[in-house]
Amino acid sequence: MNDELKKQQLKRYKTLATGLFILMAVTFISMTILQKENSSHWIGYIRAFSEAAMVGALADWFAVTALFNYPLGLKIPHTNLIENSKEKIGDNLGNFVVENFLSPQNIRPYIQKLKISVYVGDWLSKERNQDVLINELSSIIKDIINKLDDESVVNFISNKAEEMTDSIKLNSVIGNGIEYLLNKNDHQKIITNLSSQIKNYILENQEMVSERVAKESFFLIPKSVDNKIAEKITKGLSDYFLEVEENLNHPLRAEITNKILDFSQELKEEPKWETEFESIKSDFLHSDKLKQYSSDIWQSLKSSLIKELSEEDSKLKSYVRKNINEFVFNLQNDEQFQNRIDHWVRVTAYKYILKNTKNFGELISTTVGNWEGKELSRKLELEVGKDLQFIRINGTIVGGLVGLLIYTIANFI
Repeated sequence: MNDELKKQQLKRYKTLATGLFILMAVTFISMTILQKENSSHWIGYIRAFSEAAMVGALADWFAVTALFNYPLGLKIPHTNLIENSKEKIGDNLGNFVVENFLSPQNIRPYIQKLKISVYVGDWLSKERNQDVLINELSSIIKDIINKLDDESVVNFISNKAEEMTDSIKLNSVIGNGIEYLLNKNDHQKIITNLSSQIKNYILENQEMVSERVAKESFFLIPKSVDNKIAEKITKGLSDYFLEVEENLNHPLRAEITNKILDFSQELKEEPKWETEFESIKSDFLHSDKLKQYSSDIWQSLKSSLIKELSEEDSKLKSYVRKNINEFVFNLQNDEQFQNRIDHWVRVTAYKYILKNTKNFGELISTTVGNWEGKELSRKLELEVGKDLQFIRINGTIVGGLVGLLIYTIANFI
């Protein structure tokens, strides 16, 4: 029932109660006049009933009116109670709700019945609901990204990058990286590939070797001898690097490994390398360049995210949908997972409600206290005014009956 219907109903019952009072008043006046001309006993009974009914009607009218207004506009003490006591009403109402509805023993049975996992699983299992969720999340994230101040984000990234690079010792990082490769034996692939390249280079440039041998040879030595020497050198070198390429336990590999290991230790321990890398770092990672790098990173990331969030079948949305489906599957089939989710929701809700019961009470108290006094009176009168009019009606009838009873007893004494 809306406020307009409530107003009409209240007006109807007020008219009924007032009409009954007027009827008693007219009856009392009529019987008083009639009694002067007629001495019949029944007139006295009706007059006594109507007189007492008027008194009862007036008394209850005053009581009901005093709740919401000043009777006849007269500021009589302890009247217009709702408007004058709205702060106290708000406080009492807030305390009543907290103590009787939000106490631990009252809310615990309802919290224990919560089965959020079933509802969430059923809701998310529908494709249209997944679309709604993904689109809403995408819109929210896009809105956040677009509202971010680019300069502030770039400054944040560059400042954090600068803090990180200041604390990083590049010589130690590179030294540890080399040791990691050695421990994983990954450098053997490099040695194998390098040996193959050197072998092929020697074989492909045998003529150059011959020219170098001829250039360094004595003029008395025949050219055929020089060519034979060059051929031996080429074959010896290529065979040697072929052995290195094919034999993973070749001594040269161990020697190279030891040399690389020594170099990694030197990188970490020698001050000259720390100084050298600090100089390189300052040249390549000074504030202006870091800011430029950060700006490039942010613009690339921003455009990629907005593109992914805008396209219907983007990889990002597909990934999110995949994870939602996995989540739904677990919710619907993994009872242990369901219990964990429900337990977490129950505990969180229980703690939150208990933690904020005082705030709920203050919210009710403040809301009622901030209402206009007349508005509060009007709201309450619309809700309970109809029933209060029955008090007036009952007061009229009961008052009349009591008056009639007193009059009857007085006549028989």
